[in-house]
Amino acid sequence: MLSIEYLAAGIFAIALLHTFLAKQFERLSHRYPRHAGVFHLLGEVEIVFGFWAMVLIVVMALASSPAEAIDYAESRNYTEPLFVFVVMVMAASRPIVLTVQRLLARMAAATPLPTALSLAWLGLAAVPLMGSLITEPAAMTIAALTLAPLVFTPQMPTRIKYLALGVLFVNISIGGTLTSYAAPPVLMVAATWGWDSAFMLSHFGWKAVIAVLVNASIATWYMRRHFLEMPQTEQAQASVPFTVLAVHAALLAAVVVLAHHPVLFLAVFLLFLGYTHAYAQHQSPLILKEALLVGFFLAGLVVLGGLQSWWLQPLVASMAPLVLFFGALGLTAITDNAALTYLGAQIEGMSDAAKYMLMAGAVAGGGLTVIANAPNPAGVALLKQGFSNASISIGGLLLGALLPTAIAALAFLCL
Repeated sequence: MLSIEYLAAGIFAIALLHTFLAKQFERLSHRYPRHAGVFHLLGEVEIVFGFWAMVLIVVMALASSPAEAIDYAESRNYTEPLFVFVVMVMAASRPIVLTVQRLLARMAAATPLPTALSLAWLGLAAVPLMGSLITEPAAMTIAALTLAPLVFTPQMPTRIKYLALGVLFVNISIGGTLTSYAAPPVLMVAATWGWDSAFMLSHFGWKAVIAVLVNASIATWYMRRHFLEMPQTEQAQASVPFTVLAVHAALLAAVVVLAHHPVLFLAVFLLFLGYTHAYAQHQSPLILKEALLVGFFLAGLVVLGGLQSWWLQPLVASMAPLVLFFGALGLTAITDNAALTYLGAQIEGMSDAAKYMLMAGAVAGGGLTVIANAPNPAGVALLKQGFSNASISIGGLLLGALLPTAIAALAFLCL
């Protein structure tokens, strides 16, 4: 089995390298139009981990046996990919998005700042904090759809867009720590370590709020000169009946409550699909393709990440609390932060200080890469059209996330 683990680590490393080179594949698709389809497919960040997970299963089948490979694939827990897929589609439905955007517009209009500027600040600050109630994937979806026409436009300089993207990803990662159920890395340890929502709010939440507000304010300050007046599109959109909104909100709430029970939340999702078909006049096209790609990405991460504990867990267990903070901050850039905290929960006898440092580092580093936090692929899928070649540079995201990551880290370490 050890040889399989070595092979899995090698394939995982290749997948990580592939994410950093994804934009190069997009360029190759323009350079070699005859094979543009293949290069475009390999240039989709959301495809990367699913593709290499399939390679891993084939390698396992050849190295051991097809039955063992199938058993491993079926032994993985795919609840999180399924939940993210479902909540993305439902949170991006027209009644939900339109209602949230109108609420944000009213709040923005009440400020002395230009409406577009205020709305951008709210999208980077208020919506990520909503993630503690409606879950981080839902908050990412709503924030991305709100910010896309404001910030991620051709008029906005690329460097500002990457800063805004980094702030959004970091704020989503830390904005879900006000409760014990909304952030994937918190969910992995909440029951094992006895961390309820009151504990999260008193130890992490208030610090996260400060960091979120500072990050959003810095990004908005840099964007202020590049804003055009926000288009008045709200009047052109037909209103959504209250009953339709109430049904959407109730179904979304049911999915959030049933987040750990895939059979049940998938049943609710099927009911949602039937309802949207029955009242199609009040709907926009559902983002099924984007959500499926994100689900494929996360499922691939589950398959690849399942064979990395042999080197990750000893590494985490060997670190002193402060070293663990910075170790988690760095490691979460190359592995999902929920996987990192899950491994930490398996370590016997961790001190309270070590537990805090592991969680703080994991959530603070959740915006550094696409794979650092489960909702990040959703943000990439919804915002990549705002970048050249409809592709987000992993290096650009890393640079854009450095400042907000540092602010989040300081908040958790010093406050």
